[in-house]
Amino acid sequence: MGNVGVQIVCVGLGVLGLIGVIVCCAIPRWTVSSFVGSNIVTAQSTYKGLWMECVVQSTGQQQCKNYDSLLVLSSDLQAARAMTIISGMLSALSLLILFCGADFTTCVENEDAKPKISLVSGVGMLIAGLLVIIAASWSAHKVVRDFNNPLVHNSQKMELGACIFVGWGAGVLLLLAGGLLCCFSRPRSSSGGTAKYYSNSASAPSKNYV
Repeated sequence: MGNVGVQIVCVGLGVLGLIGVIVCCAIPRWTVSSFVGSNIVTAQSTYKGLWMECVVQSTGQQQCKNYDSLLVLSSDLQAARAMTIISGMLSALSLLILFCGADFTTCVENEDAKPKISLVSGVGMLIAGLLVIIAASWSAHKVVRDFNNPLVHNSQKMELGACIFVGWGAGVLLLLAGGLLCCFSRPRSSSGGTAKYYSNSASAPSKNYV
């Protein structure tokens, strides 16, 4: 029952992590425009994501535009695209594998193979968590570096968006789920002893009657 509870918790953590990865990949909130120096009062705010850039007017009107070409994007944005997509696919696949090899399902009848299947799912979640954390950290490093660069004009400086923090949280959840699965998915030890049976006639002492 202990492994069943751990696996149910890991499923919940994996689902939350997968939702976080999808949010990071879809919503354009990786970077937001910074209001520093003479750029404090502006009539619009700029939001950039992995796939599009949005401009929100002070009236609430929002206009979004997809990036023209992949080749004009920075290296961190190209890498973040690839790593978040791979992380989402790998975490979804790991959840499906976990459902097949979990103790609370009957998809796999072989009890000895279930811990190995859960272990594979745990390794997949660990890799997925590392990928999304690397993607968010890389983008955050570039934003902080440009923000502290005096050669960059104040109007071009950006700040960390909500999706970077969501990516960090999703990565931690996936790492936690994968770590728990790897710790609790150990193969069951089988006893090598064999039972011996003795017949009553062989064990009973012989008696002579007169």
